[in-house]
Amino acid sequence: MSSLIVISAIGSDRPGIVQALSGEVLGRAGNILDSRMTVLGGEFAILMLVSGEDKAIAQLEEDRELLERSLGLQLTLKRTRQRDTGNQALPYRVEVVAMDHPGIVHDIANFFSGRGINIDDLHTGTYAAPHTGTTMFNLHMTLSVPAEESISRLREAFFEFCETRNVDASMSPHRNRSI
Repeated sequence: MSSLIVISAIGSDRPGIVQALSGEVLGRAGNILDSRMTVLGGEFAILMLVSGEDKAIAQLEEDRELLERSLGLQLTLKRTRQRDTGNQALPYRVEVVAMDHPGIVHDIANFFSGRGINIDDLHTGTYAAPHTGTTMFNLHMTLSVPAEESISRLREAFFEFCETRNVDASMSPHRNRSI
């Protein structure tokens, strides 16, 4: 019987982390189905969805402390299940650019969650604007918009929301959604 586990790992950034952790998963007969990996400050952060026979997943759980010591990572393992895709939702992509200031992510998340819209994926970052050096903020997210939601009303409300906050945004169908 196949099981699923989510592994989150964080540790000081250095070459070889991905190779080492993926090797440990493979060595226990696990298969990485999905992952996100990034450097944040001086830390390397990993999220991965791993499948495997019950015995393989149990071995990963049992070996957590050993893996933490040998890999130099803090690990969290959580069993999960296949995502329920029963509800009809439309995938949409949102892009935002603004001068950086506290609260942008919270405000945007609040806008969508208040309408029952799930955020499936979210990436943010900052960069220096050309010529001025002003710190700019960018956000990329993928949403699952309930099929009964009026897209035109949602888009109009979102753009009005962004306008009052001096935020540039776009919202479009996301055609490359993975399931």
